[in-house]
Amino acid sequence: MELGLGKIIIPAFSVGRTQEIVYMLHTLSGAGKIDSLPVYVDSPLSVNVTAVFRRHPECFDEETSAVLKSPDHNDPFGFDRLTYIRDSEQSKELNERPGPCIIIAASGMCEAGRIVHHLANSISDPKNMVLIVGYQAENTLGKKLVMKEPMVNIFGEPHEVKAEVVVLNSFSGHADRNELLAYLGKFQRRMKKIFLVHGDPDQAEKLSSSLREIGFRDILIPSRGESAVLN
Repeated sequence: MELGLGKIIIPAFSVGRTQEIVYMLHTLSGAGKIDSLPVYVDSPLSVNVTAVFRRHPECFDEETSAVLKSPDHNDPFGFDRLTYIRDSEQSKELNERPGPCIIIAASGMCEAGRIVHHLANSISDPKNMVLIVGYQAENTLGKKLVMKEPMVNIFGEPHEVKAEVVVLNSFSGHADRNELLAYLGKFQRRMKKIFLVHGDPDQAEKLSSSLREIGFRDILIPSRGESAVLN
């Protein structure tokens, strides 16, 4: 896809990932690489979270803090042509907006929220691009797009995927298996029970086995709706 022909739709988690993407676009804008491309953050939660990020620059890492000392980077989450959208009517208007633009919206796995509406209105147009910047769990709409399925169901209706789907794995930064084992190993004497509640079931089983190998005994992978009593 040649930049400038259509829309770039970016599903992004509201906390952390959206702000990271906005900061990268801020940098590209400062370098003159997206001079004429409007950017929209279409997520009320993302807008609220970004406001919190703005109020706490003391939490930025050294690299980010150094960049922000430049007079050209006084607001890492704001630049010309960047618009934050709360109103649902304004969100709907984006689907009818002519010309190229970038739309960032939640949810990150394309299962709910405004991103689903944007995908329904965009993925059948070959001029558009869907940019995947986060992990996609099995059986989610996002995963189906990553797997380049030719047809996907959105709101119960089939949509042919003609937009280009691009995956940027570099934005995913979860701790890997070895890092998790090293971290949990520090609490082995004090930790009574471990609940593995995140990730695909097969990966949770593998992590459970690895934890048992290093000495943990009480590990639970809860099923949906299961409850536990914490003492």
